Amino acid sequence: MASYLETVREWFRARLDGPGGLSTPEGATLGLRVLAIWRSRMIAQALRAQSGGLVLGGPFAGMAYLESATEGALAPRLIGTYEDELHPHLSTALAEEPEVILDIGCAEGYYAVGLARIAPRAEVFAHDTAAAALQACRTMAEMNGVSERVHTGGLFQPVDFQRFQGRRCLVIIDIEGAEDDLLRPDLAPALAGMRLIVETHDVYRPGVMDRVRERFEATHEITEVHPAPKTAPLPDILRNRSHLDQLLAVWEFRAAPTPWLVMKPRRSA
Repeated sequence: MASYLETVREWFRARLDGPGGLSTPEGATLGLRVLAIWRSRMIAQALRAQSGGLVLGGPFAGMAYLESATEGALAPRLIGTYEDELHPHLSTALAEEPEVILDIGCAEGYYAVGLARIAPRAEVFAHDTAAAALQACRTMAEMNGVSERVHTGGLFQPVDFQRFQGRRCLVIIDIEGAEDDLLRPDLAPALAGMRLIVETHDVYRPGVMDRVRERFEATHEITEVHPAPKTAPLPDILRNRSHLDQLLAVWEFRAAPTPWLVMKPRRSA
């Protein structure tokens, strides 16, 4: 935390001394974001100390967690509100007892390890292009006793979906716009029988959500899910904190809307 605080200090010194600095709306917004991330990390540190490093709520309650997330906010993961808009869709998907769960863009394994814990019959394949993320995912799988069912790998290509053709698959994708390249039913016909939860990133690839929807309209029932305000009860440690701390505790660091497409196949695998 100290090193990050020093980074924040240097960042602000450079901008306060430079031309324009933080006086523009864009500069002020960026400055607020930097401070908010710093405060969120402090809150996460307090949450870990209180919880013993376990997730406190949500479907993955009780999961042992690392000291940091490889990407995004740790605090809402520990609280259990992270992407809770997806909780009912995950519950529906798990009720179908998937044989295979593909987590593409797995980061440290929030979904890969969390789902392995609550779907003990499923085999989980966690993919990421960052070596640090894959190592973190393997570590967290070991911490939670599911390493035998969580298999890690690097870049996942469209043709790789064919390896799982005919099996009940749940696919979760968060790859910062590269969903445009990966989700190619013309190259991977097996996708027609897979249940998909895809975070879309028009912020990086304008129009990608509409393109993905168009590719799957014939084979899937599609629900568009947008991030929404958090309404779950906060853990005791946060109930007497300031309103700002309570907001930052569940903030997921999103710089722009990244809605999900939840896609259920019209036919079984």
